[in-house]
Amino acid sequence: MRRLILFRHAKSDWPDGVADLDRPLAARGEAAAPRMAAHLAGNGLVPDYVMVSPARRTQETWALLRPSFPDAAVETVPGIYEAPARRLLDAVHGAPPGAATLMLVGHNPGLQDIARHLAGEGEREALRDLARKFPTAAVAVIDLPVAAWGEASAGTGRLDRFVTPKRLGLGEDD
Repeated sequence: MRRLILFRHAKSDWPDGVADLDRPLAARGEAAAPRMAAHLAGNGLVPDYVMVSPARRTQETWALLRPSFPDAAVETVPGIYEAPARRLLDAVHGAPPGAATLMLVGHNPGLQDIARHLAGEGEREALRDLARKFPTAAVAVIDLPVAAWGEASAGTGRLDRFVTPKRLGLGEDD
């Protein structure tokens, strides 16, 4: 079995004159990211391998997550930036064979789309919430009953949980 953790970057700012790729985190994002990471780690949801978009907001998010996952190998993957679900699935398929738990730190709508694509089952409320909105700093955890990452395909996964900052008392979801 493989486990996929999809983490949308934390809340970001968009100052005038700043390109999308260079958007920094907002103060609220800086506060939420480490608390979401602590929640994951506290529940045994620890990645072996992490793929991060090159965008500044995802890199800053990962920097805040990293203390909770000090042993994870990390790679910046340019193809994750603004990627549709198909390209994200290609990244998943290319994950190292030794990684049992993979985390992608990326963007919407791609993360929501791949989560919905892979999660063929799960708790009804979690699936419904995922279909509605994938807020910043939210996390979808999908268990995939496959021997290799390349076997992950539509509907093969089970949504183990979908956690948003609001559920942890960290303010409103964006």
